[in-house]
Amino acid sequence: MGKKSDKKDKSGKIPNKVYEAELFRLQAELVKLQEWTKTTGARVVVIFEGRDAAGKGGTIKRITEYLSARVARVAALPSPTEREKTQWYYQRYVANLPAAGEIVLFDRSWYNRAGVEKVMGFCTPQEYSRFMRQTPIFEQMLIEDGILLRKYWFSVSDTEQLKRFRSRLDDPVRQWKLSPMDLESISRWEEYSRAKDEMLVHTDVPVSPWFVVESDIKKHARLNMISHLLSTIPYTDVPHEKVVLPERPPASTGYERPPREMSTYVPDHVAALRGDPEKDL
Repeated sequence: MGKKSDKKDKSGKIPNKVYEAELFRLQAELVKLQEWTKTTGARVVVIFEGRDAAGKGGTIKRITEYLSARVARVAALPSPTEREKTQWYYQRYVANLPAAGEIVLFDRSWYNRAGVEKVMGFCTPQEYSRFMRQTPIFEQMLIEDGILLRKYWFSVSDTEQLKRFRSRLDDPVRQWKLSPMDLESISRWEEYSRAKDEMLVHTDVPVSPWFVVESDIKKHARLNMISHLLSTIPYTDVPHEKVVLPERPPASTGYERPPREMSTYVPDHVAALRGDPEKDL
C-alpha cells in the first residue's frame, strides 16, 4: 500500500527507477568529462538561465554531485556592489571564468541585464542596448580564446511556475527561494516573455546558440540538458592507473591512542533518535 508505481503515469513522466539509472549513467559521463577537462586543460563554461523556479538549481546540483569542487564550480553572483556598478559590465563575470582544466557553471550570468535588469528598470535603455550589441562580440571573444561556451534557457509554463511557488510557501527548507523578485515575476510574466524573446533575437547566434530546455517536468529537464551538454563536448575517456590499496602493516608499531576523555566529542544526537536513555545530549 502506498508504494509508488514504476509504470509511466498519465503525465508522461518516466518511472523513477529509469530516471535514477539514467541520471547515474550521465553523472558517470560527467566524471569522464571532468577528467578529460583536467588532462587536456580545457575550459568549459555553462550558462543556466530561465524564469524563477524553472529548475536550474536542481539541474546544477545533479551535475556537480560527483564532481570535484576543485574542477567544477558554481558561479552564482549576488547583486553588484556600488563599486561593481561602476565597472565594465562584464568585469565581475570575467573574474569567474575558468582557468585551464576547470568547469564553471553560471547560475544566472551576464544575461541578468537582458532579463531582470531590463524588466525591473535596474539598467538604463542605453546600457540595455549596449549589452545587446556587445554580448555576441564578447562571447565570440571567449570562444575564439578556446573557451567551450554552452547556453541553456530553462522554459517553464506560468501554471507550473505558480505551482512551484506555492509549494515553497510552507516548506521550511525552501522558503528562502521565494524572494520579492520571484513574486514580482508572477505579475510581470508577459514582460519577462518579451524580454526573453528580444534577448534570443540578439544573442542566439550560430557561434554561440541558445538551447531551450522544456522544464515543466524537472526530471526530464535534467536528463535532457545533461545529455545534450555531454553530446556537444568532444571529451574522451582518459586512461588512468588502477588504484591498489596497500596492505596494512601486520604488527603494531607501539602506537597507543590517547584516552577518549582527553578529547571533546560531538554529542550523540542519534542516541535520542534511537530512544537510548543512557545517552545524555
